Amino acid sequence: MAVEIVQGRAQPQAALKRAWQFRELISGMAKREVLGRYKGSWLGLVWTLLTPLLLLLVYMFVFGVIFQARWPQSDGVDGNFAALLFCGIIAFFMFSEVLTRSPRLIVDNTNYVKKVVFPLDALIWVAVATALFHFLISFLVLLAFVLVSGVGVSVYLLYFPLITALLVVFLLGLSWFLSALGVYIRDVSYIAGFLSTALLFLSPVFYPASAVPERFRFLMDLNPLTFYIESYRSIAVLKQAPDLMNILLASGVALGVFAIGYWFFQRVRKGFADVL
Repeated sequence: MAVEIVQGRAQPQAALKRAWQFRELISGMAKREVLGRYKGSWLGLVWTLLTPLLLLLVYMFVFGVIFQARWPQSDGVDGNFAALLFCGIIAFFMFSEVLTRSPRLIVDNTNYVKKVVFPLDALIWVAVATALFHFLISFLVLLAFVLVSGVGVSVYLLYFPLITALLVVFLLGLSWFLSALGVYIRDVSYIAGFLSTALLFLSPVFYPASAVPERFRFLMDLNPLTFYIESYRSIAVLKQAPDLMNILLASGVALGVFAIGYWFFQRVRKGFADVL
């Protein structure tokens, strides 16, 4: 069994120390992964900007022109539906990428487990950083769209770093847990794929949470994606401040998932080499 450079502890603060210690490795691997995704294509990294832009234009045409759809909170302003929908889509895509990829992160990198001395928890930072990069590009496209369409931005956009930081913390914990569990239970990857598809419709991506019937509203409250999707819509399009109580609750959930996920990863990592 490979012995890692620094024997990791299960405390959450140790995760941050190790991330800082291996920051150059993490940034280098994340950069290589982003560039490798578009390797061989004519436009290369331009696709990171072009893909969300084309997607937003498709939403605007289909829902704004063909269906003439209007969001309940958009006051009927043309273009708002596409922007509000796009907020939900890009937040969900970031979550979905981490959810579906995590169960096989360690399984697909067995060479790091068996053959070389390597900080395995860095793989989780790389996966989340890659998803974050594409999310930020998409969010910049969204901001450009709301500016051009005349909706404009508000001071509440200052909440963006806080909300995104909480989302990253939540996804790190989720990825640590799923990547470790996926080593021992390979079915986790199939379950994650199903959950990703189900959550696309069970999360307020194509509709506001307020549109859900009252008797099912508790499902929206239990869904951690609800806070992030609704918050991004509020600060980027609706020009509203996120609810402070919801921010506090989301912070508690994110920190709790982060701590549990890292603890579980460190707890079971010693058996990775035996299983793989």
